[in-house]
Order: sequence, then structure tokens, then C-alpha cells
Amino acid sequence: MSHLSGKVAIVTGSSKGIGAGIAERLAADGAHVVVNYSRSAEDADVVVKRIVAAGGKAVAIKADISKPAKVQPLIDGALKAFGKLDILVNNAGVYKVDSLDTLTAESFDEHFHLNVRGLLLTTQAASRVLPAGGVVVNISSGLAKSPYPMVHVYCATKGAVDTLTRTLGMELGARNIRVVGIAPGFVTTEGNAESAKGMADFFIGKTPLGRVGQPKDIAAAVSYAVSEDAGWVTGSTIDVSGGMVF
Repeated sequence: MSHLSGKVAIVTGSSKGIGAGIAERLAADGAHVVVNYSRSAEDADVVVKRIVAAGGKAVAIKADISKPAKVQPLIDGALKAFGKLDILVNNAGVYKVDSLDTLTAESFDEHFHLNVRGLLLTTQAASRVLPAGGVVVNISSGLAKSPYPMVHVYCATKGAVDTLTRTLGMELGARNIRVVGIAPGFVTTEGNAESAKGMADFFIGKTPLGRVGQPKDIAAAVSYAVSEDAGWVTGSTIDVSGGMVF
């Protein structure tokens, strides 16, 4: 499959987990991919090597998008590497437990600076160079609609992401740029492997399709969202959760 042949995509926070799965899928679909990371160059290089070994093209670019000054260099890096930008996948995010007793102003800022402000400023910078037909994908969460009190701030950020998907889709539609949200259910990744061991049965019990998600499930939805088959979809957030309600 090569329905993205000739396209260039940035996937933020794609050195591992869901982001890595998305980067590898878009590359397999024919896109040239920027693997963005904020800390581990080694992890990002592993993803790039897997893409290249499979016949794709990718580069790793460091940028902590929670810091406004780092956003434009990410976009510039993509243009320098591949000459243009067609797809932005806003995947980078932070998730931390924060009950009412334990949450702090610092935790609030950490979540909102990356999950919301970083997403919006990256979209702002990307939109200046995205052509007609460009696509922005925002990775949300099922927790936006069915939140848990143990993660107040994270849930709030994903509610904000869903709202931004709608407003950005409204504004960018005039330029024929689509904005689509993807809301995963529980997905096993390197980051939650240990905690998932004790919670998998609980989440499976709440999932009609009877299993936890894998990064490839979310990547497949993103592949659809950026394809011509989704050409009449914008401003909407699609649940990709096996039917799970948190």
C-alpha cells in the first residue's frame, strides 16, 4: 500500500509507543516521516532504522514542543529534510496520576503546556506551510468523554484537545485542510507495560471486543484519517477503543 506516496508527515512524540506505531505505519503507506522526540535520540533512531529497513524514509528531529521556542525548528527541520509538509500528527503528550489531594500547579502546567499548548502552537506553525489537502491529526483519549477522578488534569487536557479539533477544523476548512481527532481506549505500550499487567483484565472486561489495544490499532485509524477515503471527515474525533467506555 502506498496511498501516501510523496507525502511528508511529522509525528510528534514518536520515539516509542503509539507515536512510533503511527510513524511506521505512515512510512509503510509511502510517506516520508519525521520522527520527533524530546529526550531519547537512541529510541528515535531505532524507529528510523526500522522504517528505513522496511524500505521507507525517515529522519529523527529533537524538539520538546512543551517549549514554544522549540516548535518552529521542528517544522523547519521537516522542510529542510523533505522540502514540504503535508501531514501533522499531534501525538506527544504526558500522562500522570493526580488526585485532588496530590495534584500541583507544576503538574497542571506540565500537562497543559505539552498536551494542549504544544499541540496548538505546533498546529499553528504547521498550518503556515500545509497545502490544500493537508491533514492534522490530534491524538485524544477516551478519557476526554468518560473521565476518571484519579487523572483530573490529563482528562481536562484531552477534553481541550477534542474542542481544538473542532475549532481548528472549522478554521482550516476554508483552506481545504482537515483536522481529525483519534481517541484511543486502553493501549499497551512500553510506557505502561508494568501497570497494564495488573489492569489488563479490568480493561478487557470493559471492552466489548475483548482485548486491549495495540499501537497498530491506532496507527491504522490515523492511516485512514489522513487518506483520501476520509476526505469528508473534519472537526470530528473518532473513538478507536474496541467499544470501551472508561
